[in-house]
Amino acid sequence: MAGKRVVVVFGATGAQGGSVAAALLEDGTYAVRAVTRDTSKPAAVKLKKAGAEVVSADLDDEKSLEAALTGAYGAFVVTNAFEGSKKDKEVIQGKLVANLCKRLKLELVVYSGLENVKEITEGKLEVPHFDSKGEVEKYFRHIDCPMTSVRLAFYYENLLHGFKPQRNKDGRTLLLGLPMGDVPLDGISVADLGPAVVTILKSPACYKGKNIGLSAGKLTVEEYAEIMSVITKQMIKDAKILPEDYEQQGGAHNMANMFRFYMMRPDRDVVLTQKLNPKVRNFQQWMEENKKAFRSDSHGHPQ
Repeated sequence: MAGKRVVVVFGATGAQGGSVAAALLEDGTYAVRAVTRDTSKPAAVKLKKAGAEVVSADLDDEKSLEAALTGAYGAFVVTNAFEGSKKDKEVIQGKLVANLCKRLKLELVVYSGLENVKEITEGKLEVPHFDSKGEVEKYFRHIDCPMTSVRLAFYYENLLHGFKPQRNKDGRTLLLGLPMGDVPLDGISVADLGPAVVTILKSPACYKGKNIGLSAGKLTVEEYAEIMSVITKQMIKDAKILPEDYEQQGGAHNMANMFRFYMMRPDRDVVLTQKLNPKVRNFQQWMEENKKAFRSDSHGHPQ
């Protein structure tokens, strides 16, 4: 790695940071400085074996952040809105990183951002895990720190966990309960983020200062269900619910507001995403690779 410019990757053992670190290591243009709080965890050890410099830093600790960022060309920054109890914690962390990146004169920061929904809707909707990232985006621009925001669409991986199809009362049908009505929902695999970030870092003149909405495709819930049915050979149907139904069934208000915002069709650019990552997978391709995770167990319930 001697002589290579350094890119610092935050959250390197997580989904987003892990995708970026892997793509940077595969590309080989930059030396990778992978940031994690625990350098002994298996994912960190794996990164070190793959050629990354693995360092310990905490988004609440300015001294450790400064050490991690010193001498770097660029950085990929991801913050976690769901960590900690303070609503403004993500904003505080994001601003701290932004100030350091500005002071240490990084040439480009790629920030995993999202829209400030509260600001866009003039207070009609609040989506805290969007709004905080939108506030951090705004701060990067306010202090004139060179930053490109990548705004990911709905993760396909969510369909393996919190939004996996659920068994209907008839015992035969699985229902896909994405509260979007008939409005298409942008989607992408979080694993396809990395190559897009590499492209941005290698072309700062083209992408510096932009907000880039990443999407691999725009499908209705019915279309998602049809693809899942064909590939898994199970009967999967659109549950045909709206955010209001989702809330009445026990869904969180903030998540319902997220889908209300998605129904406003925020800017996610499929063509640009394909340009940034020519190997980005559409939903059908992703499903083919992950169909085993959707197979029913012996009781007929999705795993």
